[in-house]
Amino acid sequence: MRKRSVIAPDWWDYTTLDDDLLADAARLTPGDMLQLSREGFQVVFYDTLEDFYLAEALEYIDAWRQSTPDNPVGICGPIGPTEQLPLVARLVNALDLNLAEHNAHFWGMDEWVIDGQAVGEDHPLSFRKADMALCFNRIRPELRIPEANLHFPGGDLAGYSASFDTVRCAVMQGGQGDVKHWAFNDPLKREGDYADVPPTPEVFRKLGTRVVDLHPVTIMQNARTSGGGVVSEVPTQAITVGPVETWKAGKVSIWQAGTHDNPFGMRLTALMISKGIADAAVPMSLLADHPDVQFNYYRPGIGSCDVEMH
Repeated sequence: MRKRSVIAPDWWDYTTLDDDLLADAARLTPGDMLQLSREGFQVVFYDTLEDFYLAEALEYIDAWRQSTPDNPVGICGPIGPTEQLPLVARLVNALDLNLAEHNAHFWGMDEWVIDGQAVGEDHPLSFRKADMALCFNRIRPELRIPEANLHFPGGDLAGYSASFDTVRCAVMQGGQGDVKHWAFNDPLKREGDYADVPPTPEVFRKLGTRVVDLHPVTIMQNARTSGGGVVSEVPTQAITVGPVETWKAGKVSIWQAGTHDNPFGMRLTALMISKGIADAAVPMSLLADHPDVQFNYYRPGIGSCDVEMH
């Protein structure tokens, strides 16, 4: 039987991993992290936040420039980070990039769920609301992506998932949460068939777009980063893009500025992906089997795992 989590005993998470692996991750220096690059997995550092977020925004532009009326292309993007979104709009406007003529597409990664339904744009934490306010409504009307080409997970989850089969997703961006997820692919509860061991990577990778129960760490993190710490205002469920759709993306690009996950977490998943250690208790580690993954770090945000009392 695997260890129980020290932070949420009824759930799987990274604290159930072998102690030696956790210790190895904590010892990694930034130089060690750069050496984790291998075929199919690249570690990239940026020395300034300006360079970091501009590079993230340019992935949108690069994807949309590939799109044509007959061969549509899109990008799947996160809320967290969000600093790239106004830059995307500014670049589209400055370049006069007509997204409608290009038949460009965009997928939102996830959305909160309350009482079994995705929240609307009137909810203060709505991810669609953030995408529209920070990016798409800032693009000049004549250049904007048509509404039909904006795919947000909501009522028709099957239709949302099927859109990845009709439009090429050049890049799926993401951040990394404290629980080591991309989108809301959180570890599962420790119950039923998974009471003693987490699902195998093969089982987890069969999960598509779905409604998920959120790990307590995820709820706490979103309260801290988006709600001033008011945990009671953060929904406990969400819709998320799944591994099924993620593996249809040509590239998975993860952006870590040091404001979402901590120095240890940013090391752990890079080590596991580099070494091919896939474990469903650490969902991000399942990307070890994706053919093109890039971890992007803001170098000053990497920090260290040294003990420092405050």
